[in-house]
Amino acid sequence: MTAIVEIVTGVMLVVGASFALVASVGLIRLKDVYMRMHAASKAGTLGSGVMLLALAVHASDLAVVTRAIAGVVFFLLTAPISAHLLAKAAYAAGYRPCADTKVDALAETVRPKG
Repeated sequence: MTAIVEIVTGVMLVVGASFALVASVGLIRLKDVYMRMHAASKAGTLGSGVMLLALAVHASDLAVVTRAIAGVVFFLLTAPISAHLLAKAAYAAGYRPCADTKVDALAETVRPKG
């Protein structure tokens, strides 16, 4: 039984680290603040969450499992909300999306057409 738990934990750690790597590459390669924020919030949250779940699978102590699951819930509740608020603040401060962005939905709500 312990070999199966170790294999599952190892696979989850590799998957989580891969998502964290994709998030860090996205921070470097993407063009504007909104694309970078998307990479950091989505892939970073998923990577961290999977690694915390790997900790929960590996741990034999109920307190550690509870804290790991609480950490996953905390990440899932806070990261997307904070990314959304930061994006709105960046737009209000004057940072406009790059030319690759096809639809600027906030421009239509700030300055309605017509």
